[in-house]
Amino acid sequence: MKFNLNNKIAIVTGGGSGIGKAISITLASQGAKVHIVDLKEELSKQTRLEIKAFGIEAIAHKCDVSNYENVKKIIDKIAIKGVPDILVNNAGIAHVGNIEVVSVQDLDKLYNVNIKGVYNCTKAILPFMKKKRDGIILNIASVAASIGIMDRFAYSMTKGAVLSMTYSIANDYINHGIRCNSISPGRVHTPFVDGFIKKNYPGQEGELFEKLSKTQPIGRMAKPQEVADLALFLCSDEAKFITGTDYPIDGGFIKLKV
Repeated sequence: MKFNLNNKIAIVTGGGSGIGKAISITLASQGAKVHIVDLKEELSKQTRLEIKAFGIEAIAHKCDVSNYENVKKIIDKIAIKGVPDILVNNAGIAHVGNIEVVSVQDLDKLYNVNIKGVYNCTKAILPFMKKKRDGIILNIASVAASIGIMDRFAYSMTKGAVLSMTYSIANDYINHGIRCNSISPGRVHTPFVDGFIKKNYPGQEGELFEKLSKTQPIGRMAKPQEVADLALFLCSDEAKFITGTDYPIDGGFIKLKV
């Protein structure tokens, strides 16, 4: 079977909703034992139940990825029963506004989750992967890491750092048998998008959804499952020759936007 993850142990941060949920379910469906890590415990438990309904084991963990001690405690606990083969650094938060709008508090919050979260999880898992001389680290970046998007100053900054960390980790640990890649989604239709539109544009939901969809040259937003399918490939043995690479999945946004 292609993309077989039997006997693999995977950790997915932000795995309780949106893209992370789709990745958690997809990796599990291919045989991986998935540890769903999310700050919102009720979401991680719900994802676990959905996976369990397929007769597949999954474990939910409440975790603040911005807190290194919290992250290390959970990863150490997971590693006692088996060294994780896959880490998907998906947890992240968004922000709308240019540099004048971004407060110091906003900047610190995005840094702590989007940048420090990747640092914390990767730092905690690397000793186990190095000892095993095998491992896959997949970071979820964004098209905002590569091009300027209006009113996304802080978010773009943090996702640019995720992209840079991907290249650095891949280079530093290639001789340890560890691969590191990233995915850069364009707009993806998640509950976050629906919530953002409803909060900021009440009564104009349909109009704004269509407008945001058309910002992708392909004419629509991505589905979380489409990102998850790419993640599955990059976490599988079929991608063994791939490291230090970013994969845009953006409906042509980066290359075709005019």
